[in-house]
Amino acid sequence: QITSLVRRTALTQNDNHFNYEKAHNFKVHTFRGPHWCEYCANFMWGLIAQGVRCSDCGLNVHKQCSKYVPNDCQPDLKRIKRVYCCDLTTLVKAHNTQRPMVVDSCIREIEARGLKSEGLYRVSGFTEHIEDVKMAFDRDGDKADISASIYPDINIIAGALKLYFRDLPIPVITYDTYSKFIEAAKISNPDERLEAIHEVLMLLPAAHYETLRYLMIHLKKVTLHEKENFMNAENLGIVFGPTLMRPPEDSTLATLNDMRYQKLIVQILIENEDVLF
Repeated sequence: QITSLVRRTALTQNDNHFNYEKAHNFKVHTFRGPHWCEYCANFMWGLIAQGVRCSDCGLNVHKQCSKYVPNDCQPDLKRIKRVYCCDLTTLVKAHNTQRPMVVDSCIREIEARGLKSEGLYRVSGFTEHIEDVKMAFDRDGDKADISASIYPDINIIAGALKLYFRDLPIPVITYDTYSKFIEAAKISNPDERLEAIHEVLMLLPAAHYETLRYLMIHLKKVTLHEKENFMNAENLGIVFGPTLMRPPEDSTLATLNDMRYQKLIVQILIENEDVLF
């Protein structure tokens, strides 16, 4: 069984090149002119829809061959049109970073000038300014300027970070692990509950795990300034629970029933980040 220590060591060793596994995003494609399959090297027959192309890296293969291609997609930056609403693993592999640069940039800015801000993450910034930040990241990537001279209100940066997580097509806490996290939260014995949460964390894709780990370290810092910002782990759990995890089926009832467990999961992750990650 992989332990947090092993996982952490692996992530540290990969500092310069992040070998996160990613499946190809194949779509049926009509090729102009003769084309050969890049997996089996045989000709692609037919006039239309001869094969499939990965929309993230451009790999061209037969539809049959696509079942056997390994999860080794290396997205091409030219094909990634935006930062927000882009799959998390796709984004970090395209930029060859450990975490999405939005997360790094926003957290760096918040920790530099906003940790003591009252109601941090709870108080909303102006929606149009948050949209401006989103557009800046989509347009300029890690060159986006989110400094105090342009956005003096730190709640705009906090809002842009929350929006990034809400816009992910697959949440940081993935649909695959959602129900396992909820079940773990329902365990009444605190030690057993912590152990169960730790086991489910290990099922997260590496890029999601690393992003969650980094965010929890940051949120723990936020709670250390609780006297000034009035944001403890429980308050942050209320804000980030539904932001980081959503039920796979879009059911309002499931969401309402699970809200207290979503809050509890994030609260436990913050309070025990040093043990869990």
